[in-house]
Amino acid sequence: MALELHPVTQENWNSLIKLKVRADQKSFVAPNLYSIAEAQFGFEEEGHWDLSPFGLYVEDEPVGFAMTGLNYDHSHFQGLILRLMVDEKYQGKGYGRMAMQIMLERFRADERIRFVGISYEPENHVARKLYASLGFIETGEMVENEVVAVLQLR
Repeated sequence: MALELHPVTQENWNSLIKLKVRADQKSFVAPNLYSIAEAQFGFEEEGHWDLSPFGLYVEDEPVGFAMTGLNYDHSHFQGLILRLMVDEKYQGKGYGRMAMQIMLERFRADERIRFVGISYEPENHVARKLYASLGFIETGEMVENEVVAVLQLR
């Protein structure tokens, strides 16, 4: 089954905020409603980030949520993956990896993006393993108690 990323819209935001991770994962990711609000009001860190929230869909069924950011003037990375979550009912099917691959292909298509950043809770071993398998390297930095990792595209 093919995974697709669709922008958050007036028509789909309500179904996306109902998606939930397992109880033991709640400390790993912000609620989707918070992320959608953050996308509307912006994110400032070494300049302004343009945020794009997406629903993850399989055959028109929402299975997860992701959000990326762009800041071409940032000194460390120009692309950022701020959120990735897969609903508890759909975990273990490879949708997280598929979503990451789609987001990274979009970043690769933009010549202005040299580095992509991501951060995650140190205890989130599943995320750490996934991101490392895609080429992300931990920088040794921590931001808001999260591990920072970077992928060099160019």
